[in-house]
This record gives sequence, structure tokens and C-alpha cells, in this order.
Amino acid sequence: MDALVWLDEQHLEFPDTSQALCDPDGLLAVGGDLSPERLLQAYSRGIFPWFSDDQPILWWSPDPRTVLVPAELHVGRSVRKLLNKKPFKITMDHAFHQVIRQCASISRNGENGTWITDDMLEAYLDLHHAGFAHSVEAWQGDQLVGGLYGIALGKAFFGESMFSSASGASKIAFVHLVKQLQRWQFELIDCQMKTEYLMSFGAKEVSREQFESKLKLAIPEILAPKEWRNCNTMAEF
Repeated sequence: MDALVWLDEQHLEFPDTSQALCDPDGLLAVGGDLSPERLLQAYSRGIFPWFSDDQPILWWSPDPRTVLVPAELHVGRSVRKLLNKKPFKITMDHAFHQVIRQCASISRNGENGTWITDDMLEAYLDLHHAGFAHSVEAWQGDQLVGGLYGIALGKAFFGESMFSSASGASKIAFVHLVKQLQRWQFELIDCQMKTEYLMSFGAKEVSREQFESKLKLAIPEILAPKEWRNCNTMAEF
């Protein structure tokens, strides 16, 4: 593509993802807004926002894409041992605001600052209140020690970020999430970019074309949101 597409705040349309920059990150467009309507439109097409405070809104469509099929979850020996000890209480949608704030503030190796800007935080809170953004929490007593959040549309879950302040907390939260998505017959978890952490759970890279084909099957339409708060997350492993 010769130049990045600037989005009109008055219209929700995104360019075809084939117009993304020809690099693995796949920068597609700039601008627009973070309204719930635009975010749902973006995720339903496999597009997501990612930018810093000093940047305009940037929209991405990576190629290749990292995905995890819930039914293909791999739980390694060390994680399974930790699961059997049951060191954490796991809940869903009990502390979304706390989880996203922890994800925004936690220090990460090789990163300065956070991509979860105040505007992003407010946008995902709006999606949570609308029933599309969800969190999984790991607790020790009444202390939140780990968790993750993302977007659920149809039979697809789009992972956004996770944090852990106790060893293994985010891993246990993630495994419980995947097992719950298995029970709901979700077809894919979008992990966005490749990391060794995610690959250890069975995630794989697929082409953008393959990802979008899977997405069309998983999200034939944006369905009414599902209640997560009172679901059973304590499956046997």
C-alpha cells in the first residue's frame, strides 16, 4: 500500500486487510475512534487497536496470526502440578476494572510505559458494561494476584492482556479460561502475536487469510453477549 488509510470518525468502515503494510505486524489504518461500535466492527474482522499515548489510534491486522484452538490446549507438567495444588480461586468478570488497571500498570521486560492508555481503558470498560469484554481473575484470599481480559464475539475470544503478581497466577487463569471456552464450544482464541508463552499452551501461527476464514465461521454475526460472571470455572484437569 502506498499510504496509510486515515479513518473518518463519522464512518465505521475499515479498509480491506489486504491493504495492511507488508510486515508481520500489519499496520492497516490510523485514526477513527474507540467507540464500542467501531471496536466490535474491528474485532469481528480481526482488526485491533494498539498505540501509545503520543500516537494517534493505530489499527493492526498481523500476518501471520497466532491462534489457539481451545480443544487443542496443551497443559505442561509444571502447570498441571500447579493446577492440582489449587493455589488460587478463579473467578470471571468479578473485577474487570482491577484487572485492566493492573495490566496497564504492571512493569514488563523491554517495555517503557503501556499501550493501555486512559482512552483504551475507558473504551474496554464500555465494552465490558455492554457484555462483550470479560476478565478472568486469580485470587489468594481477597487479594487479586493475576488475571487477563479480552473480547468475546460469537465463538471467538480475542485475548488482550494479562498480569501476574504471584508465580503462575496468569497461567492458571488462562488455563481456566480455555477450559471454559471449550465447554462453550468456542472455535478459536486470537492471541495476536507469537510468544513462547502462548506457544507452550498449543498456540500456532496461521496466515491472515486462514485466520479470517476461521473468524467468519466463528462469528457469523455479532451475537448477544453471554453472562460470564456466574459460570463454573473450576473444572477438573
